[in-house]
Amino acid sequence: MLIPALDLIAGQVVRLQQGDFNRQTTYASDPLPLVQKYQDAGADWLHLVDLDGAKDPQQRQLALLQRLTAATSMKVQVGGGIRSVSDVEALLQSGVTRVVIGSLAVREPELVESWFQQFGAEAIVLALDVHIDAEGIARVATHGWQQTSTTTLNSIIERFLACGLKHVLCTDISRDGMLSGANTELYAALKRDYPTIELQASGGIATLADLEQLQAVQCDSAILGKSLLTGQFTLEEALLCWPNASSPA
Repeated sequence: MLIPALDLIAGQVVRLQQGDFNRQTTYASDPLPLVQKYQDAGADWLHLVDLDGAKDPQQRQLALLQRLTAATSMKVQVGGGIRSVSDVEALLQSGVTRVVIGSLAVREPELVESWFQQFGAEAIVLALDVHIDAEGIARVATHGWQQTSTTTLNSIIERFLACGLKHVLCTDISRDGMLSGANTELYAALKRDYPTIELQASGGIATLADLEQLQAVQCDSAILGKSLLTGQFTLEEALLCWPNASSPA
């Protein structure tokens, strides 16, 4: 499954390089035409990141998110600064299908575990964004990628598997917004170690060959952000490519 992504600040479509608000590019003043374009191309899911909400939950763009979910037949998953049960409830009530939880899963795992019990595993995506250290160990970043925790990617996955974790969106931060190619080795290892997880790859996807490589390591989904906004390929081309990628030998 290919999932087009839009990052939103003050109602505009933007991209940040490696999560840095000082390295922002604005691509559209209104996301709705892009949402309609992606739906028309054949996407089944849409990924939205509320960057205002990520910086300050009081500034969540809830009215915009409601407008976008109401305007599309695509299912929508939304992330960005979700820190309370009321945040989760407000998003689900606004028409969002899945809520994307980031660093809170590291900082307050017991709270997030309670949400799995309350809302079910299908309603939650864990966004585990990682820095990979010199020893090759993936450690989960927090606080909008500005801090790296001591928590390893594997340890947090194993913790949440116990409460039914199904959907994981994993970003190699060093590649995000850089169009440098996806970290297929990371995703291959995750699919090997945790075959029951529906894995969404994010960061660095720049070519149709990148998509073929992700499918070859049995990655379930790919998030397409900057690659679509900058015209590296069209969503129609990507959707044609994805089912035809070769399987591993």
